[in-house]
Amino acid sequence: MGLLCTISSRGFSMTTQNDVFKQSRWSLNDLFPSANSPEMNNAFKQAEKMVADFENNREILSEDIPADTFLQIVKDLEALTRQMRLINDYAELWFTEDTQNQQAQSLAARAEQFVTEQSNKILFFTLWWKDLSEKNALRLMDVSGDYRYWLEEMRHFKPYTLSEAEEKIINTKDLTGFAALIRLYDSITNRYTFRVAVDGEEKELTRGELMSLVRLPDANLRAAAYQQQYQKYGEEGPVLGQIYQTIVRDWYNENIGLRKYKTPISARNLGNDIPDDVVDTLLDVCKKNTSVFQRFFRLKAKWLGVDTIRRYDVYAPVAESNKKYPFEMATELVLDSFQEFDPRFAQLAQRVFAQAHIDSEVRKGKRFGAFCATVAPDLTPWVLINYQGKAEDMATLAHELGHAIHSLLASDHSIFTQHACLPLAETASTFGEMMLIDRLLAEEKDEGVRRFFLFKQVDDSYATIMRQAYFALFEKTAHEMTLQGAAVDAIADAYFENLQDQFGDSLILGEEFRWEWVSIPHIYHTPFYVYAYAFGQLLVLSLYNQFKNEGNSFKPKYIHLLSTGGSKAPMQILDEAGMDVRKPEFWQGGFDLIATMVAQLETL
Repeated sequence: MGLLCTISSRGFSMTTQNDVFKQSRWSLNDLFPSANSPEMNNAFKQAEKMVADFENNREILSEDIPADTFLQIVKDLEALTRQMRLINDYAELWFTEDTQNQQAQSLAARAEQFVTEQSNKILFFTLWWKDLSEKNALRLMDVSGDYRYWLEEMRHFKPYTLSEAEEKIINTKDLTGFAALIRLYDSITNRYTFRVAVDGEEKELTRGELMSLVRLPDANLRAAAYQQQYQKYGEEGPVLGQIYQTIVRDWYNENIGLRKYKTPISARNLGNDIPDDVVDTLLDVCKKNTSVFQRFFRLKAKWLGVDTIRRYDVYAPVAESNKKYPFEMATELVLDSFQEFDPRFAQLAQRVFAQAHIDSEVRKGKRFGAFCATVAPDLTPWVLINYQGKAEDMATLAHELGHAIHSLLASDHSIFTQHACLPLAETASTFGEMMLIDRLLAEEKDEGVRRFFLFKQVDDSYATIMRQAYFALFEKTAHEMTLQGAAVDAIADAYFENLQDQFGDSLILGEEFRWEWVSIPHIYHTPFYVYAYAFGQLLVLSLYNQFKNEGNSFKPKYIHLLSTGGSKAPMQILDEAGMDVRKPEFWQGGFDLIATMVAQLETL
């Protein structure tokens, strides 16, 4: 790719050739040359053959299967899992480039159908493993090396597992049920555009471009952006709400009705391998600390020169700082902050650019927001962002590259044990943002910009902790109400009450925000995902505080935590790091740090 890197005495300096650090669309060539290539066609055939060969193992699975035979079967399963991921993830990544691309839509649907069909054929292995006696399961796990935790975790689902025929029916049903609804929701909402007058000129904006306006100094523009967004979502709220309620019923029918989980959120908690009571403790502590951010919003009103801010002003800058960060500069600053922490971090993040695995452009039809996709341990992750030159875009770049670093540090694990569970998956990403902010604060001379970043730290803590915790609390309510037959309008009213509880009298809440919930993709795509953000952010505040206190001695412990990936139970990982997340005091410590930040801002 023509990238030249040198390590200077001050940090990470870069020279580029062939516009490596220019904004661009990513390349998926490391997966397949194109959707219609011979390689793609052969991949489907190869996956089918691998599955057919794997099916021959059905007859040799028994209580007394030899350990070496068992381990070979697991390795074969890993190989075919990788093969199917290549196909499916290529289709999904291509679709996110342009959600209106009909060829990409078709390939994504074909890949999804194919993977489901093949997965059903090999389902017998996991069902056999869950049903194996405890004695023989322990015998095999004792010699399974890196696969151990994956095998152990599978057996946690034994009480909630159905017969092979029933599991196949659910997988097939999801294609035209849950998965189809998600794709429909994405196709509908990603085609939205919004017309707003910017600098006296009416412009047509994507959602990502629209939401960048809510962090600008112009109060009228902030209000117009939110009003435009929720007018659009509100107009289609009854339809989008029906899609959501159908997903909720599907979640209930499968997880409560068939699998017999205790509560809707319990199914997610077990998937994360986090006890229900730990999640309940986290959400309870969040509810008890609404005053921390309400105090911050009152402080922001003082800085903005108003009696009370509006919900439109939650992310308003407190200083007139429209400082722009060209993509090349942002990249250097992010990599430099990683380099200062540990040279490996910068080197691993740089791979994403060197291999053209980043899509940073803003385009109509492209999925809004940002993500990092890890396909397989031997492949550098792909990062999608919509970069527009603002400080928060640079922080997003650091966040998603943090995810990539996490994956690459854990790349020596199997495809089954590389990924950390959701609550721990936000550790490196949020830590990466904090390293960047520290770097910017250390170098920035403009007091207005420094104030901007200091306030932004608390802004981001609100967005990642309290906002996400209240989304999870809303999900609990919405699931319960839907199952009791509540109408979509009633769910919208409940969401508005959720916001009122969250904000109290610290701001003025516009009526249009009652439709905000239908604009949150996570509650559609992955029910109860969002508490992972609050979990991760509060965890990182604790980790970062340790880093500040311990300095270099902290780094090996932190790198070990990331390198563990998903090869150990999250509670074990946290216990080894000396963090007792079972106690309210642990979570309260994070809020105490935020309260200290607010107190510091009050003295400015």
